[in-house]
Amino acid sequence: MTSEPPSDENPVRLRLDLAYDGSAFAGWARQPGLRTVQGLLEDALATVLRTAAHGVPDPRVTVAGRTDAGVHARGQVAHVDVPAAVLDATRGRTARSATDALVTRLAGVLPPDLVVHRVAVAPDGFDARFSALRRRYAYRICDDPAARDPLTRTAVLWHRRPLDVAAMDEAARGLVGRHDFAAYCKPREGATTIRTLELFGWTRAADGPDAGLVVARVQADAFCHSMVRSLVGASLAVGEGRRPVSWPVELLVAGRRDAAAHVVAPHGLTLEEVGYPSDDELARRAEQTRARRASHDVDPSPLAVAAARAAECGCE
Repeated sequence: MTSEPPSDENPVRLRLDLAYDGSAFAGWARQPGLRTVQGLLEDALATVLRTAAHGVPDPRVTVAGRTDAGVHARGQVAHVDVPAAVLDATRGRTARSATDALVTRLAGVLPPDLVVHRVAVAPDGFDARFSALRRRYAYRICDDPAARDPLTRTAVLWHRRPLDVAAMDEAARGLVGRHDFAAYCKPREGATTIRTLELFGWTRAADGPDAGLVVARVQADAFCHSMVRSLVGASLAVGEGRRPVSWPVELLVAGRRDAAAHVVAPHGLTLEEVGYPSDDELARRAEQTRARRASHDVDPSPLAVAAARAAECGCE
C-alpha cells in the first residue's frame, strides 16, 4: 500500500525573522521577471521544503510590512503556513529541530543579501502583518564630509549641505499623533491614510556605528505608501532652511502633497523592528487591525497640539 502525500489540512504556521540589503531588490512584493525579496524567499522555501515532491502547493509568505525597491530591513517579520509532515521532513536524519534545520537549509540556497535569522512555530493567532502593533524605521543621512564612509554608501544618504538637526527634530515632533497623513502618502484607491505616528525625531549620533550621521527614528502602527520618505523630505526642507519649523504641520493640516516634501531616495531607509503584543493578544490585535480606520478618529487640531508642545518647551 502506498502512503498518502502529506496534507495541508494540518498546516503549521511559522514565524520568520529576516534581514536584507534592499539595494538589488525591486522591493518586497513578487513581480514577474523582477528580483524581489518575496520571490526569492518563496522560491527558496519551495526548494528546501521540496513542496513539488510532496505534492503540495508552493509556500506563500505574508510579511509585516512591504518595503519599496532599495529599502533595507534589519528586523523584518513574515509568516508562512507549511504542512506539518512537510516541515518535519526537513530534519532528514538529524536530531535537530525542524525549524533549526530549515534555517540552515535556507542559508544554503538564499543569496548573501537576504538572510533568515530565525524560524519558530508561531503562537496561536499570530499574523505577521495584522498582529503587529508597530513598525520602527531609521533613516540615515551624512552631511559631513569627515563622516562620509564609502563602505556604507548603499545605506546612508549623502547630503551636500549641512543640516540644522535641532530644527528638524522640533518640526518632526509636531507630527506625532493620530492624523490623516494624506499630505505625506502616495494615494492608493480604497486605502486609508490615517495613521498613528508614535515616534518621530532626529538626532546627530555621537558614537556607535552611526557616529556623525543624522538619523531619524520613525515609529507608527503602520505606514502608508512612501510615508516615511516623504516625512524625511519635509524634514530636509526645514533642515536646509528652505521652510520654517511650522511648515510640516501646516502641510499635514492642509492635507495635500507639496513638491517641497519630496520623496527622498530609498537607500537611506531601514526597517529596524516590528513590535507585537503578548501571545494572548495576537488574535485580537489582528481582528482590530483588519477593521478599517475611521476617519473621525483623528486628532482634532494638530496645529493646536504642536503649539502646546512649543509652549511647553518655550518655543514659538
